[in-house]
Amino acid sequence: MSHTDRPAAGSATDAEKPSRVSCDVDLSAPGKQHGALTVPHSRDDSAWGSIMVPITVINGGDGPTIVFTGGNHGDEYEGPISLLKLANRLTAEEISGRVIILPVMNLPAVRAAKRVSPIDGVNMNRAFPGRRDGSITQMICHFIATCILPEADVVVDIHAGGKTLDFVPSAVIHDLPDPAMMEKSLAALKAFGAPLGLVLKELDSEGMLDTVVEDMGKVFISTELGGKGTATASTVGIADRGVRNMLRHFGLMEPTAEPDDPPAGVTETRIMGTPDGDCFVVGRHTGLYEPLVDLGEPVKAGQPIGAIHEFEVTGAEPAVYHARRDGILYCRHVPGLIQRGDCLAVIAVDR
Repeated sequence: MSHTDRPAAGSATDAEKPSRVSCDVDLSAPGKQHGALTVPHSRDDSAWGSIMVPITVINGGDGPTIVFTGGNHGDEYEGPISLLKLANRLTAEEISGRVIILPVMNLPAVRAAKRVSPIDGVNMNRAFPGRRDGSITQMICHFIATCILPEADVVVDIHAGGKTLDFVPSAVIHDLPDPAMMEKSLAALKAFGAPLGLVLKELDSEGMLDTVVEDMGKVFISTELGGKGTATASTVGIADRGVRNMLRHFGLMEPTAEPDDPPAGVTETRIMGTPDGDCFVVGRHTGLYEPLVDLGEPVKAGQPIGAIHEFEVTGAEPAVYHARRDGILYCRHVPGLIQRGDCLAVIAVDR
């Protein structure tokens, strides 16, 4: 074949090639299997090296397939902790259907406690559907998009705020244009059992796992379970209860008389949303961040919610930021230092 006869990169011929990532478990086999996705990674200290992303498949026979993912970002811990426990404890005999668990999907980022992979600097949740001939993160995304997601009926991707944000613990769905899919997603949101259920309108959804799953016509549930670069007993408990509630809601486990005990003080999920850009407050200054409202507190439009102090000179008044909507302080910037362009706060409003 001459140079001019070769198919162009990204052509249909290239798209039909199998993933470069291999998987050592049989997704269709009955019973329980632990294994890994093997991602080729040739490097200075391992010429024929690889990265081995753990996977567990639990197949109890006829029924739907739920895919649970954690560690999409490497500094969010409720997902990996809860899903490692689920992978260890759930048995095929307990379920009717199949559960596929990827507890640390972005293994290089989890190892480094970073939002993005330290190998290629790519944010996994902006890299879907990935590329078979791309970087490490893109190859993992491509395998998940082409080999895992087609098997799924439901995808539950567990997130938190990482090192830079803190959230009121919540389950999250997108505001979808399809009424039937919106109804299914909203029912699942309520069934998850988090203190707050957020119907989110993203500022930018390009390259997200969410978007790929939704474009396939499948139910997608996410979470934001706290943040600050750590986990708490409360937020891990919400994740633990939520994944079990998803198994019950979608018919993989028999419903109990009552769902797992809800978080202390929570009797029903509060459904809220971020219907427009006025819910998002972006900082336009660099300095020391002073929160003026605590997370979860009610706010009124025009109310001061945060201030940024210039700290290299004295005599300058801080820049004060105000809510543009009535609602609650759903999310806030965490580190004491804040940069121009950082998300300072998010206001959620009742639906």
